[in-house]
Amino acid sequence: MGKYLLQASYTQEGLAGLSKEGGTSRRAALTETIEGAGGTLESFYYAFGKDDLFIIADLPDDAAATAVSLALGAAGALTVSVTVLVTAETVDEAIARSVPYRPPGS
Repeated sequence: MGKYLLQASYTQEGLAGLSKEGGTSRRAALTETIEGAGGTLESFYYAFGKDDLFIIADLPDDAAATAVSLALGAAGALTVSVTVLVTAETVDEAIARSVPYRPPGS
């Protein structure tokens, strides 16, 4: 399981649905979507600013995260971006690996 941050903004259509159904109802619907992809919802927040929603979810893999993003985006109520979240332990593991790289022009 990986952790993913979903940032979403409501479209005009989505805001109309939110106004009709309310915040907790939409949280329940999005929880069902994430669970339907084999994941679990860790946190769900509405926010002021560029993005309206911040969701942290545990999902089985990148394909599951992509499936959730595509399903949400295709419905037309939200625009969504997904960020893979990396633990400090994973960063330590990455630092320990040697990867060959040649910068441009060298």
